[in-house]
Amino acid sequence: MAVDSARTRSLSHADPAEVPLQAALDALADPVRRSILRDLAGHDDWTRACGTFDLPVTKGTRSHHFAVLRAAGLIEQRDEGTRRLNRLRRPEFDRAFPGLLAATIDRAD
Repeated sequence: MAVDSARTRSLSHADPAEVPLQAALDALADPVRRSILRDLAGHDDWTRACGTFDLPVTKGTRSHHFAVLRAAGLIEQRDEGTRRLNRLRRPEFDRAFPGLLAATIDRAD
């Protein structure tokens, strides 16, 4: 069950249909963010917490990457207890930018 806290309410999620193409491209250009998206694509929605990703960055940089992905409409996050769970917004993003995810995260770097 999701927790309605000040932390959760502070999360902003962009509608992919309202995201400029450049913002989407910028979000997808970073290899760390692509690895997050690939990981999410391989798991069920809401099963991956931010702290469970094996990323070669600091906690602060990790938070920044997740914020960029949210702002680009690529992920949705919710707090569950002390964990922040993630969902890849592939259907919504694919409607706004057909083929863009497939061209970036469905192939190896």
